[in-house]
Amino acid sequence: MTEFTFHDETTAPEESRPLLEKSKAAFGRLPGLHKVMAEAPGLLEGYQKLHELFVNSSFDKDELTVVWQTVNVENTCHYCVPAHTGIAKSMGVDDAITDALRDGTPLPNARLEALRDFTLKLVRQHGNVAEADVQAFLDAGFTKRNILEVILGYSQKVMSNYTNHLAETPVDQPFQKFAWSPADKAA
Repeated sequence: MTEFTFHDETTAPEESRPLLEKSKAAFGRLPGLHKVMAEAPGLLEGYQKLHELFVNSSFDKDELTVVWQTVNVENTCHYCVPAHTGIAKSMGVDDAITDALRDGTPLPNARLEALRDFTLKLVRQHGNVAEADVQAFLDAGFTKRNILEVILGYSQKVMSNYTNHLAETPVDQPFQKFAWSPADKAA
């Protein structure tokens, strides 16, 4: 396996150093994912910007979590599932939502289930979602804007999930208690 460097503010390429400072200011530490991404300044900057844009989308905290964790679980990201479990807790997301997403069991309400279902179809069908599935999403109370925002959230997760797969990023200490593996996902 190719070994990736886990950079800090002193080892990162010059263009990544202010981005790492931004991460450290936001999280109080440098997330392992950001340390790896720092090797490619454009990737880290793009990831930070997509994160900011998605957090400021029209989705509420529960809906953000559904999109993030649906993609994380589908992509079997050993790093992002625990990280977003901790993030969901810090955002005040009900544990029933987080547990259902991690375990692949039903969500507590039909609206969130429709969001997970649409997100999964988008991921599994590479964006070629049938009109009936789009209409079902709209009928659940979502909008065309929400369709496009799911794409935004998915784009952010592709960057992190794939980076973590390739780098085998160790789960950050604060999230280790939320460890997850694909075996935890319901069949």
